[in-house]
Amino acid sequence: MTEAADKAVFRITIHGSVDDVWQELVRTDRPQGAMFNSRMERDRLAPGGQLRMRSPNGKYTAVAGEFIEVEQPVRLSHTMRFTNYDDPECTVVYDLREVETGVEVTLTVEKLPLGTKSEKQLRQGGPFIVKNLKAIVETGKPTLGARLLYVLFALMAPLNPKRCRSVYWPIPSTGSEA
Repeated sequence: MTEAADKAVFRITIHGSVDDVWQELVRTDRPQGAMFNSRMERDRLAPGGQLRMRSPNGKYTAVAGEFIEVEQPVRLSHTMRFTNYDDPECTVVYDLREVETGVEVTLTVEKLPLGTKSEKQLRQGGPFIVKNLKAIVETGKPTLGARLLYVLFALMAPLNPKRCRSVYWPIPSTGSEA
């Protein structure tokens, strides 16, 4: 398969249910082990809804975006940009498809900002995300390597750039409830 230069695709099969995978992707009740231990905050899980991926204590925001598509439990897409860079946003798409052995998860990053730090992080992060999503759904926890990395993240949190403080990345009020 030939991929566009500004697109990256990561695929894995998870032995579990499509509902379990979906719930892990949209959870807000605790940090998401597959998403670098970030806690999702959002105003609503619907197109136009805002999302932020914050540190477990909520003090720092790593990612800001907006939902584009929400087709429970098979497709989730949103824009995203890393708060520590001035790089353009890209689009992240999760497609879930039931297969004989479980759920095929395809993570596609579209409109990669080529030649940027964001592109490098996204290309490295894709395999990490799908691998840990698989581990969490199948075993209830991320890989040992991820868990060790999260301890390091917690120790390094005070070194986050000031611009990543959550106070600078609020979820704008839309004036509507959904």
